[in-house]
Amino acid sequence: MAEIIEFTGTVLTGPGSGQRGLWSVDGRLTFRRPAKAPDRILAGWVLPGFVDAHCHIGLGVGGAVDAPTAEEQARTDLMAGTLLIRDAGSPADTRWLQDRKDVPVLIRAGRHVARTRRYLRGFAEEVEPEGLVEAVRKQAREGDGWVKLVGDWIDRDAGDLAPSFPAAVVRDAVLAAHDEGARVTAHCFAEETLDDVLDAGIDCVEHATGLLPRHLPRFVEQKVPIVPTLVNIATFPDIAAQAAPKFPRYAAHMRSLWERRKERVLEAFEAGVRIYAGTDAGSVIRHGRIADEILALHAAGLPMASALDAACWSAREWLGADGLEEGARADVVVCREDPRKVPEAVHGLAHVVLGGRVIR
Repeated sequence: MAEIIEFTGTVLTGPGSGQRGLWSVDGRLTFRRPAKAPDRILAGWVLPGFVDAHCHIGLGVGGAVDAPTAEEQARTDLMAGTLLIRDAGSPADTRWLQDRKDVPVLIRAGRHVARTRRYLRGFAEEVEPEGLVEAVRKQAREGDGWVKLVGDWIDRDAGDLAPSFPAAVVRDAVLAAHDEGARVTAHCFAEETLDDVLDAGIDCVEHATGLLPRHLPRFVEQKVPIVPTLVNIATFPDIAAQAAPKFPRYAAHMRSLWERRKERVLEAFEAGVRIYAGTDAGSVIRHGRIADEILALHAAGLPMASALDAACWSAREWLGADGLEEGARADVVVCREDPRKVPEAVHGLAHVVLGGRVIR
C-alpha cells in the first residue's frame, strides 16, 4: 500500500512564496488531500531537498576511494539534507550509486580534465593541449551532461597561478563538449582564466575568486552561473602559508583572493549573476556541509532567502530536477523554524524525506 506523509507546516514553494497543505503519496508530492489518513505527520517549514552543486563523491585525499567509502560520503550528505548532488569530477566510477534509493540523486561530470602535472595527483585525466579536445569528448560521454575542466593551477616555473591551457584550445574543447550534448564547467581561481573561459563559451564557473568588475557584464549577458564554494575558499590562507617559502608570489596571490572572497560574491549577486551553493566536499573538505555553505553565502551579503535559493528552488530548476510541485518526487527537508528568518534552522533539520521515505 502507498505510504502517505502529511506535512503540516508552511510549504516554501519559492524563496518568497509559501502555502499550506502538502502530502507525499507513494513517493510523489501532491497539494490535494488524499482520501486516506496519513501514515506519518511531519511538522515544520518544508523546502525542496538541498542541492550541492559542487561535490565529489568517490574522491579522497589520494584520489579514488572504494565503494563503501563513496557510499558513506553520499549518506553523510544525505543526512545533512543534500538530496541532489552535481558531482564536479571524480576519478571513481560512481554510476552504481545512481541505482540506489537510499542516497542523494547524483548528476556526474566524469573525471576532471587537467594539464599534465598541473593538478592534484590522482584526481584528473591529465593531458597536454593537443589532447584536450579528445579528453573532453571522452568525459562528456562518461558523465551525465557535464564536463569539468581545471582552468588554472600553480605554474611552478612562473611561481604563480596560470591558465592550464591556451585560450584557443579551451574554446575548441567547449565546442566539442557542446557537440556531445554536454555542458562545461571550469575550476577558476585566477583573474585571467575567467577571460579565457568566458571567451570559450563556458556554461558555469567554479570558485571564480578572481572575479573583477570587467567580468560581471559578461557573466550576466552570457548567463553563466558561479558556484563560489566558500567553505573551500576558507582554506586559502593555509594553502598560502604552506606555499610561501617556495612560491611567495603564488602565496600572496592566494591570500589576496581569499581577502576579497565575500565582496566578489556579493558584487556578482548584485550584478545579477546567478549563484549556486556548492561545498567542494571530497579530498580535504568533509561531506555534509551544505548548511555551512548556505550560511557562508548569507554571511557574504546575500539575503537569506537568496542563499536558500542557491541551494533549493533555482538550483533544482537549473539542473532540471523537481521542486515542490504537483507530482514531483518527494525529496524535501523540514526545518523547525522559518530558515529565512532564523538562518541557523538549516542546521539540525527536523526531517529529511528522500523519495517519500523518511530518512530522519
